[in-house]
Amino acid sequence: MQQPDFWNDVNKAQEITQKSKIMKAKLERLNTIFHGLEDAEVMLELLADSEDEQETQELLQSIAELNFEIESFRIETLLSGEYDADNAICTLHAGAGGTDAQDWTEMMLRMYTRWCDKKGFKVETVDYLAGDEAGIKTVTFKVIGEYAYGYLKAEKGIHRLVRISPFNANGKRQTSFASFEVLPELTESQDIEIRPEDIRVDTFRAGGAGGQYVNKTESAIRITHLATGIVVQCQNERSQHANKEEAMRMLKAKLIELMERAHKEKVEDLTGDLKDIGWGSQIRSYVFQPYTMVKDHRTGAENGNVTAVMDGDIDLFINEYLKESSK
Repeated sequence: MQQPDFWNDVNKAQEITQKSKIMKAKLERLNTIFHGLEDAEVMLELLADSEDEQETQELLQSIAELNFEIESFRIETLLSGEYDADNAICTLHAGAGGTDAQDWTEMMLRMYTRWCDKKGFKVETVDYLAGDEAGIKTVTFKVIGEYAYGYLKAEKGIHRLVRISPFNANGKRQTSFASFEVLPELTESQDIEIRPEDIRVDTFRAGGAGGQYVNKTESAIRITHLATGIVVQCQNERSQHANKEEAMRMLKAKLIELMERAHKEKVEDLTGDLKDIGWGSQIRSYVFQPYTMVKDHRTGAENGNVTAVMDGDIDLFINEYLKESSK
């Protein structure tokens, strides 16, 4: 009878330990910034009457690096939400635009993968559906790293692409859309209970990359939450059991989001009225022709270097959104 309480205590202890590690890391980082400022101040005094160009350039470089660290630390202090420190479960869907939209979805996946590489985050594919001719219809991937969800929640919404279509023989401009959905991967202490009678579990044969194995066994899992109509699926893992566990994590994260949006405290309080999870409004435009510009419509942030943005340089948009949201 005491076992559930024991494991709850263990989970709480692990959560406290994790939080203390995060706080310790923040304090160490803050001390490093303070020491850097003190060193820069001393160097500035020493160079006050000096004309040494090399040392002056080194000081300017140190100040620039300190400014970057201070700004990064300030952004992290904005990530104080209950789920901000969690890993992120992300899904990209091709929208209006046919093959161009599916190609755009693949381009976005590359953009986010490169951003994750720069952040030191790990990316794992959970589910993948290739486009008919090119690109991707939908892909779900997990981003593993501290504050992954806190950062990536800034990207949720519709992303619009304007370019000369490589799939149009007449060389006309094409507007395409793709949506980005992000959910936190819940920790054990954030877990919610889902009753077996509230879900339907279907198995199917996995497809796509992964060799012959995935095409010969019904290892892929699709779970439907009956009360809300939410459907999640996973086919990336080798076993049916592992796919089911991953799909359940995704379902719980979606239910948490719905509960927060509907101001509900229990999963049982959610009804079929909440089945429609809308994409929301267009948040950003990526214009390749007739000029080059990426503009976030929520904050007004702009970057004329489209190539850099598509290579993962999206911190400007994320940071501006976090600042705006904190006001």
